[in-house]
Amino acid sequence: MKHCLDLQVKAVERQNDKYSLLRLTSTDKLPSAQPAQLVEVRIDNSPTTFLRRPISINYIDQESNELWLLVAAVGEGTRRLTALRPGDTLNCILPLGNSFTVSQRKTLLVGGGVGVAPLLFLGSKLAEQGQRPTFLLGARSSSDLLQLDQFARFGNVCITTEDGSQGERGYVTNHSVLNSEHFEAIATCGPKPMMMAVAAYAQKAGIDCEVSLENKMACGLGACLCCVEKTTSGNRCVCTEGPVFNSRELTWQN
Repeated sequence: MKHCLDLQVKAVERQNDKYSLLRLTSTDKLPSAQPAQLVEVRIDNSPTTFLRRPISINYIDQESNELWLLVAAVGEGTRRLTALRPGDTLNCILPLGNSFTVSQRKTLLVGGGVGVAPLLFLGSKLAEQGQRPTFLLGARSSSDLLQLDQFARFGNVCITTEDGSQGERGYVTNHSVLNSEHFEAIATCGPKPMMMAVAAYAQKAGIDCEVSLENKMACGLGACLCCVEKTTSGNRCVCTEGPVFNSRELTWQN
């Protein structure tokens, strides 16, 4: 069930020069959601931002009744989101889309950039089932890495940086953990070239792989069709039939 709610900003925590964590709460209990599902947020008081912005749920803290959104300030709309202050109100439609599969399989969670956001929530759900998943997080440099302490709460953290400033130098698909451990499932979110490389690795290794796509969206309800992705079964709306797809459904490998 979808909800349109006015959530209160509890805190805005700057992660680095680009990213901020919005911690939102409500006087009522927040609706339940699953990893990779989306929130469509309304940007108020902006003369140039007319459409809602889709943002992956980063985490839901049931005890404090908080919903976390990890926001990259890349345009007028997202800059206004990171400029919010405690006590402000943010209108949200949630939860939207489908979710990653939470199973008992040994799972590798691969993320890059703001694409790491839904993996924290997924890791928490896997940890609730008694698992300790492996996170493989990639970034250009150490200053771009996000929420490492939070990820370490739920699983083992492996890191790659392109400049070698932290973890192993290179890309996520070059990390030694791919050779030292066997995984039964992969979940990934981040820049498309990274996800394509992860999907190619999974296909070659015969590992089931789910990807959370970050196509541009507008309505979030499947009406405008601007987020359509070509799949082996035809064009599908990422906002309603995704954002999660099995990599075998996509045409990347064709």
